[in-house]
Amino acid sequence: MESARLETVTPNPPPPQDEPAELDKAQREAVAQMVRQAKDAGIALTGPDGLLKTLTAQIVEAALDEELNEHLGYDKHDPVGRGSGNSRNGTRSKTVITDNVCAVNIRVPRDRNGTFEPQLVTKRPGGCNL
Repeated sequence: MESARLETVTPNPPPPQDEPAELDKAQREAVAQMVRQAKDAGIALTGPDGLLKTLTAQIVEAALDEELNEHLGYDKHDPVGRGSGNSRNGTRSKTVITDNVCAVNIRVPRDRNGTFEPQLVTKRPGGCNL
C-alpha cells in the first residue's frame, strides 16, 4: 500500500479565508443528521474509526471517481463507454496523510490503459494536492 501526504494545493488557490465556506441549509441539515446517526450508533466524531475520518475518505474517493469520469469521458455504468477502448479497471489502495484526521486509507480508481493520472492524490508517494 502506498503512502502520501495530503496538502491543500490547487492550481489557482482562492485567497485565504478566515472562515470555511458556508454550507446551505440542506447541507447543514444533512451533516447534522449524519452526526446524530453516528452518535446513536455509538460512532465517535473523531478518532481512528470516527465519522470525520470516514467522511474524509469517502469525499476523496468520490472526487477521484469524478476525475476518472472526466478522463474517460463517461460516467460509471454509462453505455457510452462500451467499446470506447478504455474503461475502469478496479482500484488500488493508498494511505494518505491529512492535516486534520491523520492517515486515511482510500481506494484510488484505475483505468484499463493505465493512462489515468489522478490530480487530487497522485500516483507517486508524497504527491497529494489536497
